[in-house]
Amino acid sequence: MTLRIVTWNCNSVRLRLEQLAEIDEKLQPDVLCLQETKVVDDLFPREVLHRLGYAHLVVRGMKSYNGVAIASKRPLGEVQKPSWCGRDDCRHLSAVIDGITVHNLYIPAGGDVPDAAVNEKFAHKLAFLDALTEWFSAQDAHHPMVMLGDFNIAPLGTDVWSHKQMLKVVSHTPVEVARLAALQASLGWVDGVRAVIPPAEKLYSWWSYRSSDWSAADKGRRLDHIWLTPPLAPRIRDAGVLRESRGWSPPSDHVPVLLEIG
Repeated sequence: MTLRIVTWNCNSVRLRLEQLAEIDEKLQPDVLCLQETKVVDDLFPREVLHRLGYAHLVVRGMKSYNGVAIASKRPLGEVQKPSWCGRDDCRHLSAVIDGITVHNLYIPAGGDVPDAAVNEKFAHKLAFLDALTEWFSAQDAHHPMVMLGDFNIAPLGTDVWSHKQMLKVVSHTPVEVARLAALQASLGWVDGVRAVIPPAEKLYSWWSYRSSDWSAADKGRRLDHIWLTPPLAPRIRDAGVLRESRGWSPPSDHVPVLLEIG
């Protein structure tokens, strides 16, 4: 059975309600995973997603910051809401869909200074990644799982507009890329999008708000990912990013990323 999964850092779900409908029309996902929803659970706009056909919805949110949600047109089971590094900051939500455990993650951005000794936010990001890696290393790699979301790391040289200029910029530093590689190795995760779109091809899912003309400058980064455990890799059918949505109004700085498995 085909399953179309979309991940999107919406940067405040209540500001993007019309865009949810556009994403549903253009990408036709069965599952829509959101990050940075920025709303407490009681105020989450459930009715909008229900009208779009997402009858099954789990949310985990807080006021003004973070927040994750899984909206599905198929039944959800075994919902979990893990916390990491002693913080209940609404960054991880999982549910089982068609026998596949979907982990929706919003990994910390890490601040501006890539030095854990002087930047607590960067230290927290690295600790968060270490905790995830340790936890997933103890799971069963034969179980069908998807891990997706805003990882806030662009690992490949082709995932950023300039590998050389980005090496000292948070999101593409060698220490972050190494931590993400360790997480990927924990269960032999397959980068689903790069299984379809060759690693040699430039690919971005985020463009800064600071750019007056984001499309012309095209100084993007691929911060949003969809990974699969090895049993699901042969089922990959299609992948892509909805670049045009960065130009919608009001825009998120991230665009939706799609993966289809058969």
